[in-house]
Amino acid sequence: MTGKIIKGIGGFYYVYADGVIYECKARGVFRNKKIKPLVGDNAEIEIISKDPAVGNIISISARHNELIRPAAANVDIAVVIFALSDPKPNFNLLDRFLIMMEQQEINTVIALNKSDLISQSEAADYKKIYSDSGYETFIVSASENTGIDRLRETIKGKTAIFAGPSGVGKSSILNRIFPQAYAKTGEISEKIKRGKHTTRHTELNFLGEGTYIMDTPGFSSLDVFDISEENLKYYFREFENYNDKCRFNGCVHIDEPDCAVKNALQKGLISSKRYDNYRQIYKEIKNRRKW
Repeated sequence: MTGKIIKGIGGFYYVYADGVIYECKARGVFRNKKIKPLVGDNAEIEIISKDPAVGNIISISARHNELIRPAAANVDIAVVIFALSDPKPNFNLLDRFLIMMEQQEINTVIALNKSDLISQSEAADYKKIYSDSGYETFIVSASENTGIDRLRETIKGKTAIFAGPSGVGKSSILNRIFPQAYAKTGEISEKIKRGKHTTRHTELNFLGEGTYIMDTPGFSSLDVFDISEENLKYYFREFENYNDKCRFNGCVHIDEPDCAVKNALQKGLISSKRYDNYRQIYKEIKNRRKW
């Protein structure tokens, strides 16, 4: 039988297959090959018992991607949620998250929540920054249930992770997207928590129609450790059309003359907010490497 690992904790893996959650152990062959099953893995299991639902993981299908934070595999889409107000959006933090997803080659959509707290024109200006930078961006209000339908359709049939800083309304959006199915995830979580294996963990929730979601803890900062300053430019989508048009090969779009990116910036073709964040992150990486 095949299923998807929705949770791993204390050496046990919970596999959702045909509407049943099986508590499984991974066979020794995984340890011998130094392969650790991850949440999101598609796994073949052998059933030991149906009541209680217990089995063994026999094999894991090839992964099409793998995330380190949170530890997960086979993510189809990331939904990053920021509030337009209360709290005010920290676009430097948003750009860091986008860089992290670009590293993993995971498509990211942006949901700007609490649109009811600012004017439509201001919300449109914020949206334009990221839609012009190549990201599908939604203006939503969980409290007024606006913009939720389009977001729901975007993740339908996919394995999606939801992330964002604390206080942006992530849980409210999840409850709006799948109110009945998401309520059931609490029941599943309680079933697993009643066991003896409890700790902080990564968990997928099945919402029907091939849709899985992962709710990640709120973050307040993201470090960009493993990118060189020379390569940072490749993680800004809007630079792609200009990277090879600068006067100097290897231009990093900071202080070089005849820079195509800075020319585009002056023409308003690239967001000044995005470029300012690029410069800040570039300098941060460069200064850190000195130490």
